[in-house]
Amino acid sequence: MAVESSGWVTMGDVAERAGVSKITVSRVLRAPDKVREETRDRVRAAIADLGYVPDEAAGGLSSRRSRIVGAVISTLAGSTFASTVDGLGARLRQNGHQLLLAGTDYSSAKEADAVAAMLGRRPDGLVLTSTSHTEDARRTLAASRVPVVEIWELPAEPIGYAVGFSNHDAGAAMARHLLATGRRRPAFVGTAGEGDRRGRLRYEGFAEALAQTGTTDARAAAPSAGTHTARGARGLAAVLERWPDTDAVFCASDALALGALSEAGRRGLRVPDDIAIAGFGDFEFAGEFGLGLTTVRIPGIRIGETAAQLILDVNAGIRPDSRSIDVGFEVVERSTT
Repeated sequence: MAVESSGWVTMGDVAERAGVSKITVSRVLRAPDKVREETRDRVRAAIADLGYVPDEAAGGLSSRRSRIVGAVISTLAGSTFASTVDGLGARLRQNGHQLLLAGTDYSSAKEADAVAAMLGRRPDGLVLTSTSHTEDARRTLAASRVPVVEIWELPAEPIGYAVGFSNHDAGAAMARHLLATGRRRPAFVGTAGEGDRRGRLRYEGFAEALAQTGTTDARAAAPSAGTHTARGARGLAAVLERWPDTDAVFCASDALALGALSEAGRRGLRVPDDIAIAGFGDFEFAGEFGLGLTTVRIPGIRIGETAAQLILDVNAGIRPDSRSIDVGFEVVERSTT
């Protein structure tokens, strides 16, 4: 039998090639142990020969589950959310679900468009790395009856559920660490832009911790253009131009810290003797076999796994004990401080 070159290969095509009914093909796909070995082999040979791909959407409609979970990610560039996406996808795959990704470039408007597009696929749940939403997106999410999990932050009123940590407290913890190493004139380097809410929270915690000790007013720079490493370099340059006696810099991300380290090297500054530099995220390049960067470690994989399990539990009728799950953070001291 020749299968038409246009259109998808159907279960009927497989059944005809194998000389069985469509019900038998379905059983081979979903309950192979209930089909005789010889018949199974014939059907599987037909599937391989024709290149048949089961229509999971049709199966999802019959069970009222799409077995798709959407994740709207603030950025798909760099390492920021990589471990979280890995943990999310792995837990979902273990339970027969697929992960659908969309990036927003930290834009609330792009997030709203992505949310609308994903809801059109009737997902079993949505995961959002941002907690800053347009009013339209918030209303759409609330009305969708789809489990929603906001991650990497703990909003006061989650749309559905939240898995994350306190960015404010993480910034404060790094300020205390730098002060404990003898630094008395630390600065903060972040990024300017609509979506940098988490960076602002880290700065606020950092500044409050400094104010509580009466050590110094918080110094800060927030370049708005270029790659994160370029912003980190320009941020350190701006800090040193205005406050040349700065003896430590806390960067809102490890990528910014990489740029700051490069700028320090260009200026002939020794790290940590002349200036200490710290980051946020504990990306792979920050580790002891990379930059040896002092940073704030976030349990990214655990955040993803926990978000996935919340969606699976809610769809199974299991209600979590809490709408917010705090996974915490850890200041990791390495050679740059």
